[in-house]
Amino acid sequence: MIQTIDLRGQTPSRAQLLDLVPRAVTDVSVATEAAEALIDDVRSRGVAALREQAERFDGGEAASVRVPESEIADAVAALAPDVRAALDEAIDRVRSATAAQIPAGQLTQLGDGAVVEQRWQPVDRVGLYVPGGKAVYPSSVVMNVVPAQSAGVQSIALVSPPQREFGGHVHPVILGAAGLLGVTEVYAMGGAGAIGALAYGVDDIGLEPVQIITGPGNVYVAAAKRLVRGRTGIDSEAGPTEILIIADETADARYVAADLVSQAEHDELAAAVLVTTSPAFAGEVRVELEGFAAATLHSERVLVSLGGQQSAIVLVDDLAAAARFSDAYGPEHLEIQVSDSEAVLASIHSAGAIFMGSYSPVSLGDYLAGSNHVLPTGGQSRFSSGLGAYTFLKPQQVIRYDKAALEAVAGRIHALAHSENLPAHAEAVEARFGH
Repeated sequence: MIQTIDLRGQTPSRAQLLDLVPRAVTDVSVATEAAEALIDDVRSRGVAALREQAERFDGGEAASVRVPESEIADAVAALAPDVRAALDEAIDRVRSATAAQIPAGQLTQLGDGAVVEQRWQPVDRVGLYVPGGKAVYPSSVVMNVVPAQSAGVQSIALVSPPQREFGGHVHPVILGAAGLLGVTEVYAMGGAGAIGALAYGVDDIGLEPVQIITGPGNVYVAAAKRLVRGRTGIDSEAGPTEILIIADETADARYVAADLVSQAEHDELAAAVLVTTSPAFAGEVRVELEGFAAATLHSERVLVSLGGQQSAIVLVDDLAAAARFSDAYGPEHLEIQVSDSEAVLASIHSAGAIFMGSYSPVSLGDYLAGSNHVLPTGGQSRFSSGLGAYTFLKPQQVIRYDKAALEAVAGRIHALAHSENLPAHAEAVEARFGH
């Protein structure tokens, strides 16, 4: 059901490890041409194009592309009490944890009258994409909206595909989550066209362009985000979800198997990887996987994921090798279930989010840990981070020098400007002192 990769007795280089890690085949470029055509159609024909695309790709033509505020309020009122309580608590927890991500401004005094200020300014307007394919994600509303609000963003537009089951309306729980957060600008649109609409705006429904687009989606959404990057900022090109678990013989095989299945549930291309030092433990997990996979609601999807080339049980000689393999993989979600988890954590450099011990499963992070579940996939955690308040903040340097402070460095500026053959740079300083 799941392949085994045996790396015992080997010491692969970093480059070799990058080739050895199991990956799904997801080439965003194959969707680029189609995504570009959809974006261009929205730019030229506006809401008419969005309606046609909803009919072709989503749950049918939207009942109303711009969702009326009354519909959002009704969705809040209709939330099941337990769902509303869970969303309220998720909002509170994510808001509390996100507050720690906002950097404090700093003043650096470089001399009398010479000050450089570091400040962080929020972007004015953002667009948040909430998918609606195999599953519906009100939790993604929380994870996208809260950091934007915490950063101080004043204008938020949220888009989500219309649902056939709900007569061309956005899923009511998504609307309810938006309403709980005070978001009133919601559009029933999805896919590449929705990304284009956020980037370029749509005059006939009053949709103004945004400065940053965040949120996961399918390969066409990822391709569209790549295409509009530069016109607007993006968080990342999100791919299929992934979990990597480092475990030794002290871990509970049932917990590990359950966590692998929980991520395989998302998508046939989802990746589930166990890295262990114990062949016996690997065998126990394999047995548990068969039971969990057969019993779960989305068994067919899970079995495809676990049997795919992106999923594996990896055998290594020791936990140091496990950490090296994990860093080469750069997992979206990393669980560490070993006897000395802190020692392994000290060796980890690349992961979107790290879940420590037997009672910190990825499912906790998906909903109520307080951390953000919008995380880099496809190895991108090797060079990027998950969504946070910092995603919506722009660092700026403010320079304040008085006359004496400038005069004190005028000679140095003169030397460097002439070394670069840019004498007007020096002359701009010298003009202030009558030279």
